[in-house]
Amino acid sequence: MATLPILQDHELGSEAATLFDEIRTARDTDYVNHFWRVLANQPAKARSTWEQLKVVMAPGALDPLTKEMIYIAVSAANNCDYCVHSHTASAKLRGMTPEMYAELIEVITMASQTNAMANSMQVPVDDCFLVERADG
Repeated sequence: MATLPILQDHELGSEAATLFDEIRTARDTDYVNHFWRVLANQPAKARSTWEQLKVVMAPGALDPLTKEMIYIAVSAANNCDYCVHSHTASAKLRGMTPEMYAELIEVITMASQTNAMANSMQVPVDDCFLVERADG
């Protein structure tokens, strides 16, 4: 259950309504998901989140599918069920195959396991892995 109302279109203020129009246009859909509908309770935060998301998820050195798959991995690590599901759906729309998803889950599982092992054993980072050493 959401801790804030899931606002319907008729409940939106003008700022949130304008934002929803932009989301619909950018995503070429009439659907605005629950994340944005809850965040619309804080229109300024919804706007700043949308602006930042557009920049971060735009094509760049990483393609949009790779970014979605990273989003899935981080969401899994942070136990965000909502983001795992929404970004899995988005990754599928961007071409993630069932085989790619299966490999992604294997990588997430392996990374979680080895992260826990390294953390519990307090393994020190090798000097050659340190950014200031590796770059110079």
